[in-house]
Parts: sequence; structure tokens; C-alpha cells
Amino acid sequence: MLNLAVTVRDGKQSAMAVREAGAVPAVVYGPKETALPIAVDARALADAWREAGQSAIVRLTGAGEDKDTLFREVQFHPVSGVILHADFYAPEKGKKLEVSVPLSFEGVSPAEKAGHVLVKALHEIEIEVAPAELPHELPVDISQLIEVGDRIIAAQIALPPSATLITDPEEIVASVTDVVEEKEEAPAPAPEAAAPPAAAEAGEQKK
Repeated sequence: MLNLAVTVRDGKQSAMAVREAGAVPAVVYGPKETALPIAVDARALADAWREAGQSAIVRLTGAGEDKDTLFREVQFHPVSGVILHADFYAPEKGKKLEVSVPLSFEGVSPAEKAGHVLVKALHEIEIEVAPAELPHELPVDISQLIEVGDRIIAAQIALPPSATLITDPEEIVASVTDVVEEKEEAPAPAPEAAAPPAAAEAGEQKK
């Protein structure tokens, strides 16, 4: 589990002052938690976000009792990309979470090596899981995809013991299709030359 040191932020201190001190203003809240303004070292916060994303527990220390949280929302500067503010959600203890967990495709597909097309249709699935078993990502072994028509569905992904799949179990995660060559369209035939105008009738009747 990732630990992140924080300090309780003085409500009178502006967000700009916090940032000028090398920290990022943030807040932690939850069903059983009163919203608490905190400050986090900017570098430590960026590292934690990079490592945990929104699908791993981050334990906040230094603000009273340690709190197991999830990143709920992170605001970035539109130009520099630095984190401007972060929301941490502290789930209620003993209750499961509904989260979307990224998929990590592992191994090599024999079908793809043979020249077929490997289609990765899903890149995350939704599960309900105990916070202590929340996975950062879920592995998908594509080495079992051997020939055209093979596929992996959501129900085949291994989940933590406490987890329940919310995504449709029959949803296709990855599949193998054959290469479809696009046929070149034959050039349209050139239009036939217009027929010459009918010759004036010989011996046109004179008035």
C-alpha cells in the first residue's frame, strides 16, 4: 500500500500560498469523514498519482488517524500539467467499493505472431471489491489467443477473492480476427464520346 504524508491545512491559508510553499492544496472526505483541508508535497503527490492513479489505495498519514483513501479527482494546470488540487475519498470501512480497474495485457498472442489481428476491445472493467484487495490493475493473458475466432471475455479475468464483476461477463475483452484486405476498386470506365449530332436531313423542306 502506498503511504502519503500530508499536513492539515489552515483554512485561512490561500491555495496560492500553499503552492508557493511547494505543496498542493487538497481535501479528504467520505461517508464517515468530515471534509478536511490538507496540503501535500507537490513532488510526493505527483509520484503518488503516477503510481496509484484512481484504482489503488493511498494511505494518508500526518492528519490525525491514518486514512485509507482513493484519488477521486485531480485538477491539472492546462499548460504545465502540474497538479493544482486533489480530492481524496475515504471509503467507509467494511464496505466494498465500485471501481473501474485498468487491464494489463500480458504475454504474446500466437495468433498475432502468425499475422492475424488482435483486437483489444476493453481496457478496464468495473468491479465491486473490498478496499484492502483493490488491485492497481488486472492482468489479461493474451498468450491463450492462438487462432482466428479465439477471444477472452470479462468473466475469464481473475479477480481478487472479495471482488464481484459488474461489467457484463460476456463482454469481449480481446479477440482475434483475420486480416481483411481491401480490394482496389476498378477505375470507372471512361464515358463514351457523345454521338455526333444527327446530320441535317438532306433536302430540308423549303418553305
